[in-house]
Amino acid sequence: MTPLRVAMIAPPWFELPPSAYGGIEAMCADLADRLVARGNHVVLVGVGRNGTTADFRATADRAQPDRMGQGIPEVVHAAALPAILADLDVDVVHDHSLAGPLLARGRSVPTVVTTHSPVTGEMGRYYRGLNGSVHLVAVSNTQRRLAPDLAWAGTVHNAVDVGAFPFSRDKEDYALFLGRAAPFKGIPEAIAAAAEAGVRLRVAAKCREPEEREYFRREIAPLLGPGVEWIGEVGREEKLALLTAARCLLFPISWDEPFGLVMVEAMACGTPVVANRRGSVPEVVAHGQTGFVCDDHAALVAALRRIDRLSPDRCRAEALRRFDVDLMAARYEDVYRAAVAESPHVVEAVTTTRRAAAR
Repeated sequence: MTPLRVAMIAPPWFELPPSAYGGIEAMCADLADRLVARGNHVVLVGVGRNGTTADFRATADRAQPDRMGQGIPEVVHAAALPAILADLDVDVVHDHSLAGPLLARGRSVPTVVTTHSPVTGEMGRYYRGLNGSVHLVAVSNTQRRLAPDLAWAGTVHNAVDVGAFPFSRDKEDYALFLGRAAPFKGIPEAIAAAAEAGVRLRVAAKCREPEEREYFRREIAPLLGPGVEWIGEVGREEKLALLTAARCLLFPISWDEPFGLVMVEAMACGTPVVANRRGSVPEVVAHGQTGFVCDDHAALVAALRRIDRLSPDRCRAEALRRFDVDLMAARYEDVYRAAVAESPHVVEAVTTTRRAAAR
C-alpha cells in the first residue's frame, strides 16, 4: 500500500516519550515510532524536545506538566496548529489533544480524534459537538457503548511495545499500585485490600498538583504504616523494575476509566492484574488468566490471596497478542485510509474523474 502522510498532534503537557507519568504521551510516542517503522511519514506536533523517530514541530520550547489540565496551554497549543499544518503536505491529521479538534471543520484533510477522555457528561457533549467534522476513535468498546450516538469511526485499543518491556517469572512478595493520587484511582481501597490479604503494598503514584497533594495529606498519609510503602512518582526505569518484580498490579478504580494503559504494561512484564469491574477492565483483563476482575472488596482480597496461581507467561503472551503497538498501528492505518477515502476533497476528485471518463 502507498505510505500515509500523518500529522500527529500530542497534548501540550509532556515531552514524547514521557520520562515518568503520561499514558497518552507514551501511547502517542509508540504509535508515531511504529507508523514510521511501517514506512509512513509522520510529523509529530508537541512541546519541548522530540524523542521519537518522527519529524517534529514544537508549539512550546518546554513541557508544562505543572499546568496539566489548565485551559490556556491547551488553546495556545491549538492556536499554533493552523500555521504548522499549512506548511505540511499530509493525508490525515491525528489529534490527541483536547482543544485541537475544534479547528478540524476548516481543514481540507480529514481529522481523526482518539477519545482519551470520558465520553459522558460534559465531555460527551463536547464530542457530540465534533460530530460531522472529525472521525472519532474509541480506546475501548466499553467506552463506545457509553455513547452509542457519537459518530464512531472505530475502536482501537491503546498498546505498548511489548518487546521493550522486561519480563520475569520470579516475583517478589508485594502488590503494586501505579497511577496517581486521585480519589477515583482507589489508593485507600488498595491499602485496605492488601492489609486484609496480608500482602505488602508498594504505592508509586504521581502527586505533584495541589489537589493531588491535598488528597494525599487528607486521605492517604493517615493510612501509611507497616506493610505499605509510599514511593511517589517514578521514572520509566523504576516503573518497569517495580512492575516486573510485583506479584500483581492492584487497580481498584471506582470510575469508568476509558482504558488504563498500566494494565497492559503490567501484563507485558508478566505481572497479572487485580482490578475492579469498572470501565474497560473486563475488556483488558482476562479473568482467571491474566488477572482477576472483582466486584467488591471481598473479591479483591480473595484475588490477592490466589494471584500466584496465574502464569506470567500467559500475561506476556496475551499482551503481545492483543495489545502490541504493531497491531495498534495497523488498526490506525485502517482508520486513516477510511477517513481519507470519505473526505470531501477525495470524493470530489473521484466524482470529477468519473465524469471525465463518462465523456
